[in-house]
Amino acid sequence: MVPAALLWGCQAEVDRDSTAGAPEAAQMPAQAAARGAASPGDALPRGPEGHPKLDGIWQALASANWDIRPHAASHSPVSELGAIGAAAPGLGIVEGGEIPYQPSAAAKQKENFANRIELDPEANCYLPGVPRATYMPQPFQIIQTPERVMIAYQYAGAVRTIHMTDPGPAPADSWMGWSVGRWEGDTLVVDVTSQNDRTWFDRAGNHHSDALHVVERYTLTGPDHMLYEATIEDPDVFTRPWTIRLPLYRRLEENVQLLEFKCVEFAEEKLYGHLRKRPPEQDE
Repeated sequence: MVPAALLWGCQAEVDRDSTAGAPEAAQMPAQAAARGAASPGDALPRGPEGHPKLDGIWQALASANWDIRPHAASHSPVSELGAIGAAAPGLGIVEGGEIPYQPSAAAKQKENFANRIELDPEANCYLPGVPRATYMPQPFQIIQTPERVMIAYQYAGAVRTIHMTDPGPAPADSWMGWSVGRWEGDTLVVDVTSQNDRTWFDRAGNHHSDALHVVERYTLTGPDHMLYEATIEDPDVFTRPWTIRLPLYRRLEENVQLLEFKCVEFAEEKLYGHLRKRPPEQDE
């Protein structure tokens, strides 16, 4: 889970930026203040620098985490789960429907899918990487300041920082990569590099190498809706760049917040059960 002090510190910076020179903000209704004030004739909440405010808790409603391509409903790989483990159908989020795999990479995707119970990083509670973290079936929170944007994900307590000034190259490859952002009009554009090759795009085994380069685009289309786009390039796996696109929705429940999902404890038996000195059924 994201340390509370880290979230509070970032939120304090947001609050200072949002209220500077605007004492009337204290008189706004609580919900409107949380979203930020919109300029006259502008439905988008904006910060003091004029950029749209992306702050809040967001979630995708697509079934892309099962498969980012168009797909029918399918049975669970674990028959005992019945309909609980069945994959929901989806229209897909890949522009054009298909991923432009090289032949050897297409074969690897099929192998990944056949062995997904063992190999899917999500099943092992590994961090999801970018862009998968965005459309997993759990919410995430954006905290925005002029210098950086932090995104905290409920799944596995994953966190990433988007640097709005280029800090130079990444110190090392990592699960969530190295993110550098810039504004293009009202769109936040994020270059993501230096991800390792151990994450997947979904539960269907769609994969990449450590040469992955993702360019994300976050565009508010209203106070409570955002368009997410990501252009994906990996010359070791794909024949050309390709794009995914889906809407994100602001969570508006009263007292909405990220909760704990410490999935390591759910994966311990799967990952480390073979190290037991005695079989599980002998433990009392």
